[in-house]
Amino acid sequence: MEGLFRHYIRVHRLLTKHLNDLLEKYQLSYSLWQVIIYLEDSGKSTLVDISNYYQVEKPGITRRVHRLQETGLIREVPSTNRREKVIELTSEGKRVYQVCRKEITALEHSFTQGLTEEDKQIAFQFLRRIENNIERKEGFRSE
Repeated sequence: MEGLFRHYIRVHRLLTKHLNDLLEKYQLSYSLWQVIIYLEDSGKSTLVDISNYYQVEKPGITRRVHRLQETGLIREVPSTNRREKVIELTSEGKRVYQVCRKEITALEHSFTQGLTEEDKQIAFQFLRRIENNIERKEGFRSE
């Protein structure tokens, strides 16, 4: 189907804009939110782990981490490897995650209004299949 990716990218940009608008009142952006989500899901992690998961260059993740450290949402934790920076959410980071998660869930519900649970499940599976195809083509496989 021609134009599928173009339409997907347009939807992605619209969603990202709305997420950035929502997160702005917490001095966050979607790119910062991604680090918070990763840490909430995975616990203590290295910058390399986050960089690999999102397929983003390490300097980009480093800038995000510095910003989140400045706001007190994450902290560095001691590591046995001095070359490896390990970080985790602070209690404030966990609190902000919970607040934002509720607002983002409400936003998701408003944007999927009128879709059945089956529609949502099909869309989710569709996107996962495309992701898997891309990763297989690249020789990469995430979790």
